Amino acid sequence: MTTLVTFAPASNQPFQFNATLDGQNYTCVITWNLWAQRWYLNIYSLNPITLVVCKALIASPPNYPINLVFGYFFTSTLVFDDASQTFVVSP
Repeated sequence: MTTLVTFAPASNQPFQFNATLDGQNYTCVITWNLWAQRWYLNIYSLNPITLVVCKALIASPPNYPINLVFGYFFTSTLVFDDASQTFVVSP
């Protein structure tokens, strides 16, 4: 089942959502890096809370999905669609 999450960051706290990747639950936290002037994707496992992935958020252009978790997860995909400002999570 594909899950869509609209990216709507607030100015006073990181944007976050829960995602199921390769059958496990994770928390995805999107933070703004002031020095790099860009968004970063941080994925944390829940038990125990451990940082699994930290990488720059790359937006996918139309008709070219870029899997942000390639190499970290094997059956799931996480794509950030630039046109709709939406995260697309597929198990």
